[in-house]
Amino acid sequence: MVDQRQVMNFRVRAQQLDRAEGTLDGTAVLDIGVQDTGPDGGRWALAVRGVDVSASSADDLVMLWTVRGAPHLYRRADVGQVAAAVEPFSDADAGKRIYDAARPLKAAGIGNLAALDEVAARMRDIVTEPMVKGDVSGRLAAVMPEPYLRFCRPCDATHLYEMPFRLAAVRAGLELRLDTSPPVLERIAGFRRAAAPGDRFDLVRAYLRLLGPATPRHVADYLDAPVKDVKARWPDDVVEVTVDGEARSLLAADAEALESADVRATRLLGPFDLFLQAKDRATLVPDAARAKELWPVLGRPGAVLVDGELVGTWRPRRSGRTLKVAVQPWRTLSAATRAAVTEQAERLAAYRAVALGGVEFAT
Repeated sequence: MVDQRQVMNFRVRAQQLDRAEGTLDGTAVLDIGVQDTGPDGGRWALAVRGVDVSASSADDLVMLWTVRGAPHLYRRADVGQVAAAVEPFSDADAGKRIYDAARPLKAAGIGNLAALDEVAARMRDIVTEPMVKGDVSGRLAAVMPEPYLRFCRPCDATHLYEMPFRLAAVRAGLELRLDTSPPVLERIAGFRRAAAPGDRFDLVRAYLRLLGPATPRHVADYLDAPVKDVKARWPDDVVEVTVDGEARSLLAADAEALESADVRATRLLGPFDLFLQAKDRATLVPDAARAKELWPVLGRPGAVLVDGELVGTWRPRRSGRTLKVAVQPWRTLSAATRAAVTEQAERLAAYRAVALGGVEFAT
């Protein structure tokens, strides 16, 4: 039997959230990808793991549309392995990942993987120099046949379905230029997809290593993949443990880490930090009302992590060159914990290159 405290401590250590400093090469979450959504996205996730992000650049990091079609950061040196790792496991898997785009393709007798290859080939032909996403989309809509297209009412225009567009970009050898809005796509210099990912980048193993113990359903939900495909790729070198009465798996090499001592660290996690992407939300936040507060349908807050426990939410309040951080605690915080949270807020303000105007703790 493994309790919630052990799971949380294991993940804090596995994701290096207790680390004071580190390098990109030694940052484990970059093996699975660091989601870059919102102002406190990918590089803030690296910063709270001790990486000096001011020293990182496009020479070190690459942004790709990958898991769930979201933009993720990776080490540029790993891009070929990453491209192999994020490939759909099967045609059925590809169909699940592209959502509603699969239906018209099926009706037209077009396989999902074949469709992604076709979109990728056309994208590769179009993007010969850096191009804004909208321009790429418009050019694609002019050359792709009807099963690939949909009418977008808000834009009053016909576009390619969004998920095939995003998931085909990596297949086309395209990256997203850092710090561009709207996104700018460009070719990845010297791109070559690996024949297969090594164990380090295998997404099933990476999930177990960073977000374990887990079930095939957890991994499938994280990837938007069919459970059947995940089960077919389930590692042999796992041990079974019981968490909250549920049988879960952990890589055998990591079993001893579940028994390690408690962690000591305070962090302000961004809304889409990997720690919060685990699909066993009831393990992370057992209280349903608090879980609803942390993961609303729209407008997610960040989470306050203290010594392996999520103890509240936070939201940034920016006015000009000043940032305030509003904290909603879930329990009474000691003076020492409040001071640690304030220290992390100062770190966030420095990351954003603004002054900290204070931390407001709700009562």
